Amino acid sequence: MAHRRIVYVIDDEADVCEALKALLDTAGLEARTYASAEEFLSDVKVSRPLCLLVDVRLPGMSGLDLVRHLQRGPVRPVVVMITGHGDVPLAVKAMRAGALHFMEKPFEPAELLETLEEALERVSRMAVEEAASATIEANYRSLTPREQEVMSLLAEGMPTKLLATRLGISTRTAEHHRAAVLKKMAARTVSHLARMSMSLEMRKMPMRS
Repeated sequence: MAHRRIVYVIDDEADVCEALKALLDTAGLEARTYASAEEFLSDVKVSRPLCLLVDVRLPGMSGLDLVRHLQRGPVRPVVVMITGHGDVPLAVKAMRAGALHFMEKPFEPAELLETLEEALERVSRMAVEEAASATIEANYRSLTPREQEVMSLLAEGMPTKLLATRLGISTRTAEHHRAAVLKKMAARTVSHLARMSMSLEMRKMPMRS
């Protein structure tokens, strides 16, 4: 059975949720609906990339505040914001909050589905990138403290002989550590290793220096 792609719909209008469910089902998408931001947050742990369709005006926490809250988390969802009272300032606020698109009710079904397809494609790309980053992080954690030091210096472009002098070890030992780091990190080249180091820094993982 093919994997159904999920769109999390957060809207307090029950008839809108039912209509969206029916529409998304025709496109082979699964809609999971919530009447408030609080209900969504209590039910869903955003630990992986997700696609959200969020009404700007919700009871309690607003849609804009929900998006701002989620943007502070470790994994940022892809959000399409909707409203029945759209205006330019509100759209600007939505985009600044991190929304991918802003749409006004009533939507054209084809336009909405096209927008959600774009959002879901972005979710897929993010999931692949997240998996790759998680692998890099796991590999980094397998390094010894000395190997983490060596990786940091290699990523800065330091030659092996200079690296050996900096760490007070023999060139042969430095070469051994270099080979071990490349193998454990599954890095093809030092340049590849440097890109991995940048990925770790972007995830705010502490690097030894």
